[in-house]
Amino acid sequence: MEHPVPGGLWGEKEEEEQEKVLVSKHMWRPCPTARRRLRVCLEWAKQQLFRVGEDWYFLFILGVLMATISFMMDHLVSRVYAAHRWLYQEVGDIGVLKYLSWTLYPTALATFSSGFSQSITPHSAGSGIPELKTILMGVVLEDYLAIQNFGARVVGLTCTLMCGSSLFLGKVGPYVHLSAVAAAYLGKMRTSVTREYENKFKQREMLVAAQAVGVATVFGAPVSGVLFSIEVMSPHFAVRDYWRGFFAATCGAFMFRLLAVLSSEQETIVALFKVDLTIDFPFDLLETFFFVILGVVCGLVACAYLFCQRWAMVAVRRNWLTAKLLATDKPVYTALVVLLLSSITFPPGLGQFMASRLTMKEYLTSLFDNHTWGGRAPNASCAAEPGGLWQEWDHPSATIFGTLAFFLLMKFWMLILATTVPLPAGYFMPIFIYGAAIGRLLGEGVALLFPRGLHPKGPPRPIIPAGYALAGAAAFSGSVTHAVSTALLVCEATGHLGHLLPTVLAVLVANAIVQKHQPSFYDGGIIVKNLPYLPPIRSRHTASYRVVVEEFMQRRVLALAKGDGFQEVLRALDASSDAEYPVVESAESPTLVGTVSRAQLVTFLQSHEHPQAPPGEKVAPVGTLGDDCAIEPVMLQFSPWTSLHQAYHLCQLLKLQRVFVTRCGDLVGAVGWAELRKGIEELANPKG
Repeated sequence: MEHPVPGGLWGEKEEEEQEKVLVSKHMWRPCPTARRRLRVCLEWAKQQLFRVGEDWYFLFILGVLMATISFMMDHLVSRVYAAHRWLYQEVGDIGVLKYLSWTLYPTALATFSSGFSQSITPHSAGSGIPELKTILMGVVLEDYLAIQNFGARVVGLTCTLMCGSSLFLGKVGPYVHLSAVAAAYLGKMRTSVTREYENKFKQREMLVAAQAVGVATVFGAPVSGVLFSIEVMSPHFAVRDYWRGFFAATCGAFMFRLLAVLSSEQETIVALFKVDLTIDFPFDLLETFFFVILGVVCGLVACAYLFCQRWAMVAVRRNWLTAKLLATDKPVYTALVVLLLSSITFPPGLGQFMASRLTMKEYLTSLFDNHTWGGRAPNASCAAEPGGLWQEWDHPSATIFGTLAFFLLMKFWMLILATTVPLPAGYFMPIFIYGAAIGRLLGEGVALLFPRGLHPKGPPRPIIPAGYALAGAAAFSGSVTHAVSTALLVCEATGHLGHLLPTVLAVLVANAIVQKHQPSFYDGGIIVKNLPYLPPIRSRHTASYRVVVEEFMQRRVLALAKGDGFQEVLRALDASSDAEYPVVESAESPTLVGTVSRAQLVTFLQSHEHPQAPPGEKVAPVGTLGDDCAIEPVMLQFSPWTSLHQAYHLCQLLKLQRVFVTRCGDLVGAVGWAELRKGIEELANPKG
């Protein structure tokens, strides 16, 4: 008698299914031995490649990627702007059509830039450097480095640059933000490849390199890009990050200029704004006095610009009409502002006195012209010279001095108004050009007063106004951003070192004036946007060594004891929104034992039984904080006699938002950025 197979027909079907699965697995994964050997080879190659450090490869990718995007962006902008210029010329002499072609083009692009970028993420407007500077200070800004910001910034910034000189904006700031987003994404890729834990220190190292890449790939200047990013972004800089910034910036700058050669724009790798200045005798020693005057003028104008710009940002936010537009209809506000600016720069109108037909790059090229305009303008043969960009500054009814002065007067308030527009835009290139115009005006004036040079009896050694334009560009942009490295940036961007020393002198004088009276442009943005900010302690405030923490610390600090339970934790969470809470030994013995995060306290409440909860709930019985929460040790504590100077620099150096104050181990207070800012303000403006 035959016994039935267990499972019967169902057992046979199950066996057939298992065979099919095994067959399909072998079909999709053939040659297991070859695959195993290939996996071993790849692992060996990975170990050999990463033997020198995986940072090199990711920094190289970051530099090449950002350089490629920067070049493609510039190439596309130049093509579209050439099409706009062709359209403006082809409409003929019909005034209405010329006006519409000149104004509607940038208005439509700027409106699309604002609407598109704001629809994706609200973090895409503005420069981006104030927020990135806040992140590098240790503050967490949610979603600022998210990958969606990258696409919004690229599209929005490209449209902004296509508006040309009518809007008069650049790309340095947003491109630094783009580099930071790319660095954050590459950092996540790095952790997946190396299978290491991603920590905030590695992320910060990539961000430090990214800010140098952002500047270097815009100007093709790796050395000054690193130095400028350090000055602007980091109050304290770790030397171990130095090579990362230089390596990534060099790769980016080299690739940026190499692409210009490969696309036949240049024959070889040259400076971005190549100038042809006389090097045999660049400047007379007595001209140093005029360079000092240039520094003073740039410093005073920069103070006025920073004050007015910050006032305009606050006024726009407080005015009921503009505040409503910025809150609900940002593209409408953008369209109105850009329409006004482009109408003013209309070439047959006021634009003819401002050289408004030039692009941003042509502005710098013309202002760095090697010849003296005052001597060339009356010359008919020179005026007929084709391709001379300086001719845009020469108007029959105005002198060179008149057009330069009118340009400076109009662009002063136009640039301030443009900074209020909510679209991705950089503000370094406009102030760079503005400073070059200040220097050119002063240089032309000196050349007019001394046509043969400062020594009339010797051989003629004429004044070179372009040298003053170089110094003016560095001095004004450096004073606005509180940076000295702009002197080197000018030399790298132009390839001219003959005026390096007087340029540095002008930059130092301008910075000395501005840093005493005004915060930098990016610090002003932090203040206006209400981001966490620590004002600098001036070197003249030696009293910061005598002011101690006990005088300005927060004395009432909400603390938890190790034996606290559900009710005490719930009461503490309701009383404050702090990210972490100090934990003491007990209410009777306030010895600080550590801190516990808010997230852990919330988890503690969710996993324990409320004293008044129904008896049927499946939760843990009532426990204590010390038994069920991981108490983190305190990294740094202040004593009541720690000086303001020490507390300030320790918070900046260690990126700390809050430090607890103890006396003989007992918790007596806390010091955060608000208390430090209060102590610094009282030090700068004593009540007595």
